[in-house]
Amino acid sequence: MESSKPRKQRYFRFNAAMHMRQHFVHAHVDRELRARLGLKPRAVQISRGDTVKIMSGSKRGTTGKVARVNLRTGRIYLDSLMKKNAKGKEFSVGISANNVYITALNLTDKVRAAKLNLKQQVEAKAIKGVPIEAAEFHPASASKIKEVATAKAAEMEKKLTGVDASQKS
Repeated sequence: MESSKPRKQRYFRFNAAMHMRQHFVHAHVDRELRARLGLKPRAVQISRGDTVKIMSGSKRGTTGKVARVNLRTGRIYLDSLMKKNAKGKEFSVGISANNVYITALNLTDKVRAAKLNLKQQVEAKAIKGVPIEAAEFHPASASKIKEVATAKAAEMEKKLTGVDASQKS
């Protein structure tokens, strides 16, 4: 956005393409979660499955999982936030993405985890000998990360000592 005029800013947001609207549904990540995961960015895109906490409005303090993200309107829908219509049928209430912060990330999507550079950080921790909590980040690939870590550790030991770790026994 280049202009500082509110009229042009509203026009830009209203006519933005979908790939630009993805940037409108970013939210801050909880400070403790960011420190635990070693995340560099302060805000990430809200995705289905993330757990968020509402920070402003009448539902302030409510926590829930994101059931749906609507890029066209910039609203998110939580599974725990429902209303009843006149006939008694329940429906989701939309909240602006600006009014929430993320308390838990859904990292089952490997592309999203790679975008956040979490996989490389997990592998780096494994090589350094730090306990691996990879199941928390990648439930499907936790065993593969352990295998890679042990293989790299054996390779480093071979370089240092000149003896293969498998031949020692």
